[in-house]
Amino acid sequence: MEWTADVTAGDWLRDRLDDSEDWGRGMHGVVPRGFAAYARVFHPATRDRPVGAEWPPQPYSDHRAWDAFQRAHPDLDVIDERVDWATVAAALGKTMHPLAQWGSLVGIDRWADRENDPRDAEGWRYHDPEEGGMPADVLSTLAGILAAHTTTPDDGYIALWEGVGGLVGHLGTSPSRTFFQIGDASPELDHHNAMLGRSMPDPFNNVFRTATWQDGILSREISEGPRLELPGRGHVLFRGGVSELGDPDWVLSVPWRDRVAEAHGFPPSAQTPSIVWPADRTWVSVTEVDYDSTIVGGGRELIAALVADPRLEAWEIPADADLTFEADEVNR
Repeated sequence: MEWTADVTAGDWLRDRLDDSEDWGRGMHGVVPRGFAAYARVFHPATRDRPVGAEWPPQPYSDHRAWDAFQRAHPDLDVIDERVDWATVAAALGKTMHPLAQWGSLVGIDRWADRENDPRDAEGWRYHDPEEGGMPADVLSTLAGILAAHTTTPDDGYIALWEGVGGLVGHLGTSPSRTFFQIGDASPELDHHNAMLGRSMPDPFNNVFRTATWQDGILSREISEGPRLELPGRGHVLFRGGVSELGDPDWVLSVPWRDRVAEAHGFPPSAQTPSIVWPADRTWVSVTEVDYDSTIVGGGRELIAALVADPRLEAWEIPADADLTFEADEVNR
């Protein structure tokens, strides 16, 4: 898998997307038209609950209740697990369906201040699925199915949205992200965090500071290279086969592996590709940054295979499906 400056390889996507004026009104602002069928692969949510205790009463902003809870249970065990949307719907008395929206499913207003994650009668507390990404093993499973439904599993394209913090470098007076270290107090730790603090923008005291190149995960050549420009989004483009993403350890081999974070003690990770398609264009997989699910367009056999696979939570959806936050008519 390698970076390509030939972003014309993605021109066919632009030709099948709705105009920018319609962007956000339906899924075809980001998902190409023209496929026989479409599937929605739901990103898993998570839930947790304490063992041998109950969460303090809501709201979480009642710090006294939480302080007392932590003092009473200093070594509390908490079960933390991945959960599919159907399980969440059943626990909260809602209905799972292809066009379900998380906010309607769990009874939250996306635009309101979030002090409380929803809980069910058994004490499980539910946390939002990831937007714009999915766990590495879920992507590996999806990629394996996609690879079986193309004549070019080893040749295709992977596009990454350029806006993920730290992916590309830039000219500026501060890095695109910083890593504050947490631990026991020490002169070394204090010095490190003070240095990071000084690296943050300070327009009042550093008015004439000269902009310099700030490294990202990707090299300067790639960072300053051409983008695949689609309505509302710019993408860095790589040439490679979906079969490479089917490897359970794909994170370790992709060019955008986040080695910067690893150097600060984080486990290996890599951004979920935003768009993947094979050279024969038999399907396309779109993980839009504002979606908590991935949309796949392709042949009917592929869509049936995705829906039938028990390792994924996937439902067939119609073309022109409305996936906006208020679109869940069933659980409204």
